[in-house]
Amino acid sequence: MHDLNDMLYFAEVAERGSFAAAGRALGIPKSRLSRRISELEAQLGVRLLQRTTRTLSLTDAGQAFLAHCTAVRESAQAAADAVAQVQAVPRGTVRVTCPVTLAQTVLAQQLPFYLDRYPEVRLEMQVTNRVVNLVEEGVDVALRVRASLEDSGSMVVKRLDEVCQVLVASPGQLRRQGTPKVLEDLAHMDVLMPSAGDGRVSVRLINPQGKAQTLEITPRCVIDDLLSLKFAAMAGTGMGWLPDYMVAPELRDGRLVRLLTEWSQPRAIVHAVFASRRGMSPAVRSFLDFLGEVMPSHMGGSCETQPKIGGM
Repeated sequence: MHDLNDMLYFAEVAERGSFAAAGRALGIPKSRLSRRISELEAQLGVRLLQRTTRTLSLTDAGQAFLAHCTAVRESAQAAADAVAQVQAVPRGTVRVTCPVTLAQTVLAQQLPFYLDRYPEVRLEMQVTNRVVNLVEEGVDVALRVRASLEDSGSMVVKRLDEVCQVLVASPGQLRRQGTPKVLEDLAHMDVLMPSAGDGRVSVRLINPQGKAQTLEITPRCVIDDLLSLKFAAMAGTGMGWLPDYMVAPELRDGRLVRLLTEWSQPRAIVHAVFASRRGMSPAVRSFLDFLGEVMPSHMGGSCETQPKIGGM
């Protein structure tokens, strides 16, 4: 294998047009540089430069070799830049988008810890359920909760956790209507749903054995905001399916009770998407690392008994 330094030296000589100019740029004596290029030509068995007393010009072989030398030099610079970025202190602005429910119940609580850790980072978070085009809208990281990662297109994906929706009710409602033992019992109870076409909604459920069942429900109350639906469930208005991470504190302290625990709606994948790893700023990298650190430990974890998506 050829000495990579000689390839870099050749590129400088070819681009600057003389050994003297290249020597000044590299801090190497002209005579040493000329000797190294001659040795390189001897190793290759071809002449790379046509030399006269006044000018240098590339041979056809030299022209072809220069393209490869330039690529080597650019790769070396990119490697050095990557190391410098890793070692650099995170600073600057990170622009993030996040779905409403995930922001309200998990991420907003964790952001102060991130900003305390990285005081030179400025964060801009847009809370929206709209699908955001990262490149066109200048967004660094988009958090998403989807059943599949297939619609991420050319974006890079960082998988964070899995969540599912579980059926919950308040102790007050259970005293009023009783505790359902089987799915069919829900037909006689007050149920909350985020949407209902023509007054009815189909709910697809799955158990740990992978058995799926579709339940037809006529909800007592329809609320298209999950946080409001959660408050209604806590007040005893009705029972409803909510993301496990959203009701984890209430399940722990008894303000809500999980029902029909063997059934839940299919898992969804919590993930971050971003345009590219190449050229990523230390601030964006630090934010992605932070998400990977805190998100799994602050989600609900109620999907553990459910079959994983696609066997993952």
